Amino acid sequence: MKKLILLLLFCSPLITLAQLRKGLVTDKTGQPIDGVSISLHHADSTLTSQNSKNGLFSFQQPFKGHYLLKATAVGFQSTTKGVDLPMDSIVIVMISDEKTLDQVTVSASKPLIVRKIDRVIFNVENSIVASGATVWDALGKAPGVQTRFDGGVTANNKGVVIYMDDKPIRLSGEDLAAYLRSLPSDNIAKIEIIANPTARYDAQGGAVINIISKKPKGDGFNMVLSGAYTQSTYGSYNPSMVFNYRKDKLNVYGSYGYSRRKKDHTESEYVIFDSPGNYADWRNDKSGLRSGNANSYKIGADYNLTDKQVIGILVNGYNGNNSRPNKVITTIVNNHALLPDSILHTQNLSSGSAYQYSFNLNYKIKLDTSGRNINIDMDYVPYQNKNSQQVDTYGTLSNGSLLPDNYNIFTPSNQNIDIYSGKLDYTDKFWKKWTFESGLKYSSIRTSNSFDFYNHPATGIEFVANRSDRFEYAENITAAYASITGDVGKWSFEGGLRAEYTRTNGQSMVLNTNNQNNYFKLFPTLFVLYKMNKDNEINFTYNSRINRPEYWRLNPFKSYTSPYTYLEGNPALQPAFIYNGELGYTYKQQYNISFYLRRVVNYFSNISVQENTSKLFYDTQRNLDLSQELGFSASFPIKPASWWEINNYAQGSYRQEKSGYLQARYDYHVLGIYLSSNHAFTLNKTHGLKAEISAWYSSPTIQGIYKLAQLYDVSAGASKSLFKGKGTLRLAVNDIFYGNAYRIDVDYENQRNGFYEKNDTRSATLSFSYRLGGNPTAARKRTSASEEEKKRTQ
Repeated sequence: MKKLILLLLFCSPLITLAQLRKGLVTDKTGQPIDGVSISLHHADSTLTSQNSKNGLFSFQQPFKGHYLLKATAVGFQSTTKGVDLPMDSIVIVMISDEKTLDQVTVSASKPLIVRKIDRVIFNVENSIVASGATVWDALGKAPGVQTRFDGGVTANNKGVVIYMDDKPIRLSGEDLAAYLRSLPSDNIAKIEIIANPTARYDAQGGAVINIISKKPKGDGFNMVLSGAYTQSTYGSYNPSMVFNYRKDKLNVYGSYGYSRRKKDHTESEYVIFDSPGNYADWRNDKSGLRSGNANSYKIGADYNLTDKQVIGILVNGYNGNNSRPNKVITTIVNNHALLPDSILHTQNLSSGSAYQYSFNLNYKIKLDTSGRNINIDMDYVPYQNKNSQQVDTYGTLSNGSLLPDNYNIFTPSNQNIDIYSGKLDYTDKFWKKWTFESGLKYSSIRTSNSFDFYNHPATGIEFVANRSDRFEYAENITAAYASITGDVGKWSFEGGLRAEYTRTNGQSMVLNTNNQNNYFKLFPTLFVLYKMNKDNEINFTYNSRINRPEYWRLNPFKSYTSPYTYLEGNPALQPAFIYNGELGYTYKQQYNISFYLRRVVNYFSNISVQENTSKLFYDTQRNLDLSQELGFSASFPIKPASWWEINNYAQGSYRQEKSGYLQARYDYHVLGIYLSSNHAFTLNKTHGLKAEISAWYSSPTIQGIYKLAQLYDVSAGASKSLFKGKGTLRLAVNDIFYGNAYRIDVDYENQRNGFYEKNDTRSATLSFSYRLGGNPTAARKRTSASEEEKKRTQ
């Protein structure tokens, strides 16, 4: 067994220049132990610490001399060893502690937030306010991450592409939010926020958020069951399960989650139509519901053909239904009168369904024991979204009499998307100091969209051909990348280059338009780290990225929500290009501060247009000139006591947005600040009682001509572990002061409008999870071929 352990050590793909290059922690049977806290001590100081992953660990810092290596884990006796560094490898054997197993029920030992050179890791399983609800709720608790009412997500003020277990999600907007709400956060281990992705990632998106799920990995059959009930204005619930079966060369795993959601929704809107000799003030008061149910499921299998070859298949699925009934009262006041001239009464019923499947075939081969390997992925993703909307409007004068004309329409739509993609990745290690990665990828996307417009007066339904359309869109991307990573003395480097050639073609049948776009772009990345000594590091990062429009933004259909308002896309929309530079400093592997400059050229956004003479108000898409930001970010954890852990994060920025818009130009400047603080308390370690308070604040900011008001959130929770650590009961209260409500205003030239929207974010959640079998640890992860496309569907 000892020989086998040493062989595993020397074959593990760890960084070869670490001062403790390879470490393995096992139980007395030789089984690797996951999640062991490994810390390095000198005198009375803790120099660094980490948690074992599948039993493996390593220290990369340039330590020299005699140190103490300490290993701790629930259910095992603490182990301390003296080591002389540098050292090539070490094996730590831990002895189980039956007494500890009987008394201690708290199993979480990982820090809540871990900051590394290339990413921030938010350990969801250690957060009370993030656990027990849904993945969408947990995402909003991650440091620097903000979720919006329309399904948008940003990280450090950047647009993101969201991945699940290294495989991008093919949804966006409200469909993305609905999907993540169908996934219980009890099934999530951590969320990785990668602000500056390397060349290995697709160039799409300003940043990457990778959601890592729990996967039981013990021999035999293992399962985790969980369920939660959330009470806001109405009740919602979401049960789920995740399982794994492993025997010999076969590993089968999967999960299922169901959610049923019902939320109150209120919105107040205003539009000031002001033209020579004509002034009108329109006020909309909207009340309605956001309800729906969703199923999400996954089944996968890995089979080891040999000790160096593994083949796997993975199938993900999602299907959901939603309903959005709204009642809108529009009060119209003309020429500054004291009383309204007329009132519009609108009933708007929107409903829809969506499904998505993702089929992945993976093959990986290790060419030798030095780290050379080849990984191949083939993907197919079909997606369908069906929606229908019925709008019925009638008007009354100030005396209560009916206006002569009613507005009654019915607009069904259908979207089908097929994505085919394949990629090949190659990894090599040479000179015992350097790692080389390269790869190829090809993806083909085909979308077909239909939109039908019907009038339905009292005499019968009527099809309106000139307001209906068929829109076809095709996109093909060919990509290649190469990167190299290594250390030279106190310097660490990673440089890469990604090349992408894109061809697009969008056709509107009714508009008789054909928009084609072909372009080739290079995306360089550079990471440099200088270790001044064991406590001080300086790092520099540069990369460039692209942001391609989501498919729904390209769709030119006009979707009317009332006789005077509609939404439309823009098939001529062009991609935006993002340039990032960042200089940072780290002290004692814990305290970080960095200064960044970000520039986005030709960025796109939704914009509102009001026509003051015709009283028409609509939302469309267009490219704007420039958005740039100069700022800093800082993280400073504090541990006032052994039972109290504080994680603080701050980001400040000076932001400029400028562009031509309508017949004028704007040039806006704003100072902004984002602050977050998370306090975790171990109230009673013996009885597994914990508590948490989480708060964040975002100052007013801008997006194009939109001015966004401040937002804030204060949440709290408590948890109790049960059944010797196999069960956990949690109670969390979110957005206690209802500060997470959106207000947007426009005051530009002859455009004056805005809205205030509340989405029922104040809630209380009671959840319970129970583990059957072994401890949940990470199974084999792989990145599928379909990467940048997953964020852009709807």
